[in-house]
Amino acid sequence: MHPADHHVAVLGASPKPQRYANQAIRLLLEHGYRVTPIHPKIPEIEGLAVAPDLASVERPIDTLTLYVGPARLEPMTEALVAAAPGRVIFNPGTESVRVQQALDAAGIPWETACTLVLLRTGQF
Repeated sequence: MHPADHHVAVLGASPKPQRYANQAIRLLLEHGYRVTPIHPKIPEIEGLAVAPDLASVERPIDTLTLYVGPARLEPMTEALVAAAPGRVIFNPGTESVRVQQALDAAGIPWETACTLVLLRTGQF
């Protein structure tokens, strides 16, 4: 799939340039991916309209990359499954056995990896 045809949603997006979620958004854009940041209170990040939650993301999600810790992530388990992403990336610190088991049960592929490393090494 060409990057321009690949939609990536970033859960836990941040407007702060030093945050990994923000660095991932910028690197995804540099690589030509379509990106939707997700944050409940911020309307725009890196010039992109922000979805307040997963249910508000309008187009199908090819990759959902996570930047939210398990305590915040686990209450979103049903929404993650309902979003039916093509795959989910658990970035360091976001791992949750409960969410991973729910994704397995729904047949949604996931991996524990760093989006930044995947992009920089051509493995995204």
